[in-house]
Amino acid sequence: MVKNYLKVAFRSILKSKVFSIVNVLGLAIGIAAFLLIVQYVNFELSYDRFIPQSENIYRVTLEQYLNNEMMTESAENYPGVGPAMLEEVPEVAGYARLYNMGYKNNLVITYEDAPNGPVMYKHRHFLYADSAFLPMFGYEMVKGNAATALAEPLSAVISEEYARMYFGEEEPIGKMLHLQDDDFNNELCKVTGVFKTLPANTHLKFDVLFSYETLYSRGDWAPARYNESWRRKDMYTYVKLNPGTDPEVVAQKLPGLISKYSPDLIEANREDVLKLQPITDIHLYSKLADEAEANGNGRNVYALALIAFFILLIAWVNYVNLSTAKAMERANEVGVRKALGAFKGQLMRQFLIESAIVNLAALLFSFIIIALVMPLFNQMSGLSLSFFQLFEGWFILYCLLIWVVGTLLSGLYPAFFLSSFRPVSVLKGKLRNSGRGALLRKSLVVFQFIASVALISGTIIVYNQLSYMRSMDIGMEIDQVLVVERPGVAPRDRQAFSSNIDVFREQLGQHPAVQGVSTSITIPGKKREYKAGVKRYGSPDDDAVTLRMNSMDYNFIDVFGMELLAGRTFSEQYPNDPDTSVIITNSAVKLLGFEKPEDAIGQTLVVPGYDWSAIVVGVVNDYHQESLQKAQDPIIFYCTLYGGEFYSMKVSTTNLDETIKHVEASWEKAFPGNPFSYFFLDDYFNRQYENEQKFGNLFASFSVLAIIVGCLGLFGLSAFTARQKTKEIGIRKVLGSSVNSIFFLLSKDFIKLIAIAIIIAIPLTYYGMTQWLNGFAYRDNIALWTFIVAGAAVILSALITVSFQTVKAARVNPVDSLRYE
Repeated sequence: MVKNYLKVAFRSILKSKVFSIVNVLGLAIGIAAFLLIVQYVNFELSYDRFIPQSENIYRVTLEQYLNNEMMTESAENYPGVGPAMLEEVPEVAGYARLYNMGYKNNLVITYEDAPNGPVMYKHRHFLYADSAFLPMFGYEMVKGNAATALAEPLSAVISEEYARMYFGEEEPIGKMLHLQDDDFNNELCKVTGVFKTLPANTHLKFDVLFSYETLYSRGDWAPARYNESWRRKDMYTYVKLNPGTDPEVVAQKLPGLISKYSPDLIEANREDVLKLQPITDIHLYSKLADEAEANGNGRNVYALALIAFFILLIAWVNYVNLSTAKAMERANEVGVRKALGAFKGQLMRQFLIESAIVNLAALLFSFIIIALVMPLFNQMSGLSLSFFQLFEGWFILYCLLIWVVGTLLSGLYPAFFLSSFRPVSVLKGKLRNSGRGALLRKSLVVFQFIASVALISGTIIVYNQLSYMRSMDIGMEIDQVLVVERPGVAPRDRQAFSSNIDVFREQLGQHPAVQGVSTSITIPGKKREYKAGVKRYGSPDDDAVTLRMNSMDYNFIDVFGMELLAGRTFSEQYPNDPDTSVIITNSAVKLLGFEKPEDAIGQTLVVPGYDWSAIVVGVVNDYHQESLQKAQDPIIFYCTLYGGEFYSMKVSTTNLDETIKHVEASWEKAFPGNPFSYFFLDDYFNRQYENEQKFGNLFASFSVLAIIVGCLGLFGLSAFTARQKTKEIGIRKVLGSSVNSIFFLLSKDFIKLIAIAIIIAIPLTYYGMTQWLNGFAYRDNIALWTFIVAGAAVILSALITVSFQTVKAARVNPVDSLRYE
């Protein structure tokens, strides 16, 4: 019986080659698009889930308030938090701390005993880690013991990749690495372990771990500073809760720790709030200050998952549409089978088997499409997938699920519909003009093009927002600004280091293309949460407001093209500027209670609770320190000539290669032994939009695929409509109708359906994209022309698709049309 079902199914599929090809191609594109997006979504959702018992591990975050106003919301907290939680909270099974110097310090690590001379690398991805960190996170060790590798001071574990880079084929365990950083630390650390290179799906990325105990060896002051302190916020703290623990129970005990260990906060009108953050949520849902790495965007990931679902649904809708449309051509077959004794269940099985074959062929063909577009998809998504990774267990399960669900969803209604024909009516020809199924087909066509209009208009809105953010004036000139980071290998004393910086400035100034040089503690695009509560001298502590701290030297305002609104810049004519003067931005003027910039000049500012005061000597315009997803911060600048972490140069783009060579030569002369690297500030700033750019590219690409799949279905329906009206077309041509009028006759019904889809899609899209735009502090308006363009694009695509069949039918000789049966 099954053999007979298969024979009939293959004959039916081969008999209608055009419809079968359209069905298979549409389903294959839809399945391929779905599976590619599923790969991306699965990767984004898999972050840190490889860690054993990841569901029990939480990061402790810190919110700081001043006068009931949030100062910062940070991924870091105090060194004393971990030990206190272990001692005071029974539900805490263990803790691990990480000291992240990589985001603010350069580190040069040298293997000095290499056979061919010292091997030196500059590092950003390094951390100081408690001995409990490796066991808690379950990283795979290639060499060494995870439990003891970081137990002693001056010990280090490195990735297997860097073990090869430093030591080649030598045994790494026991080798000595020379650590030098720009905090004037100079230490020899022993390699005690090698860990397997970390997977890409982790929020913590590091190449080297130094033992946390190393920090204690830096002076008698160090143990209290790095183990017990509740004053300086610069540690990542992870806690592991006992299995079955409700994190809310733990969270309720955290305010008590703050009260016990930081009792002075209340008097200073300050408040600290500790929170627990599941490590599996960090990548997609954490936008805190002081993150170790830039995180993803959960909204974008789920939006792409929704697009994937719609594309697959559109493909299945095509199958239902074409199958019900062809029902009339198979009516006689059904009538004869029923007259010969076939039961409804047998007919349904027949049509479901046909659906299974088409869906299986589409699934197999989708693998070919995936293999062809995989390199392009990797480029757009930032992943590094290979075709063979698609055959993991979960992916195969998805494929089987798609095949089964696709067979049922796309085949069940046509099977039920076709098997319901009454044989008497069919054989008498009474069913030929029935409108049964027409309403469903029209509804499904409307659904397809609602999705198409929404995707096209959504793509336009995403790109408009990206363009808006990139083109908006950030309050600084960041074009033609070349930046190098502070050297990692510093001299033994600060005076020598300052002299080297003077040499660097002097050397740079000898080239006419270098139009200005400035040092600062941070640059636009650098996520640095260094804030303080500041008030006017003589005002109550309750008046303190939160200002972001930054630094500048004498040339900063000129290099970055800022506008001096009042007062003066820092100047060598005022040698006390580094000790006594500050410059504030215009929004800080208003926040501090001054009516206009001029009113702030000469006023003294203080930080309550600290022995710090300074006189305002200048006011500059506001600018965006971070992307336009966030509002501008009011900023206070202090003067530093040598403490900056970035050296920014305004350069001419003429003979740029020669200019860069001069910068490199100046660097090597001033800072020998330091690897040279540079970047351009506009590129650096725009990296903040990488997630949105990636989302926009994927959104646009899969929107195009949705249109293609929808048009394939429209192609099949228009072909069927033209065939059904072959005689009518012949009669109209005999009576004098033109090709254009016949084209209009066959197209108008589809255009009406698309018009309905556009009307429904506009408010739905407007609402959805408004929710997306609400995530940006500065956002573009959704213009009416967006929907006009989207609607026109869909109508044009539909007309082109329909015209192929309708014009072909309209140009047939009417004699042949009238003979058509």
